[in-house]
Amino acid sequence: MAEDTITQLLGQWTAGDREAAERVLPRVYEELRRIAARQLRQERDAHTLQATAIVHEAYMRLAAGPSGLEWPSRAHFFAFSAHLIRRILVDHARRRKRLKRGGLAERITLVEVTGLGSPLEIQEINPDLMDLDDALSRLEKVDPRKATIVELKFFAGLTLDEVAGQLGISAETVSREWRRARAWLYTALRTKEADGA
Repeated sequence: MAEDTITQLLGQWTAGDREAAERVLPRVYEELRRIAARQLRQERDAHTLQATAIVHEAYMRLAAGPSGLEWPSRAHFFAFSAHLIRRILVDHARRRKRLKRGGLAERITLVEVTGLGSPLEIQEINPDLMDLDDALSRLEKVDPRKATIVELKFFAGLTLDEVAGQLGISAETVSREWRRARAWLYTALRTKEADGA
């Protein structure tokens, strides 16, 4: 479906048209599934969730969400969806951890985030999803734009140019902020692991 049609439906949804929400969600299903699959690939192999289940949960939360959500563009919608999918995965990880009394925390690899270190350092840092979420939440308090860039790049899988378009800044600025955010997260996650050791 053409992007402008999706954007128009999102605008109608923003204006409170629930029928527009019902019409747009099936049209963006594959993109939401791609975002969910990307996030699952970054986690351990034995994950119990599937991309389809995550998308259905996101769909339910979006459809039942409060009125007043604003979708000024297709990119805003997908950025919010990536954030929502992250929340679903973190909630699932917390439930599993509670059920297992602290065991089986969701492990993810952060090659992009930890790529600033040596291969040995990369192997040493393997944070669980909740640690990454906590670090990202702390970064959001310090520098919301950097946290948004991480969410859009790492979780939604957007390119630097797409992130730049989403945020209305240059690709060079996004690239610089992305490097700084990765360094910040690397330090935060390394400190967390050192404190836990």
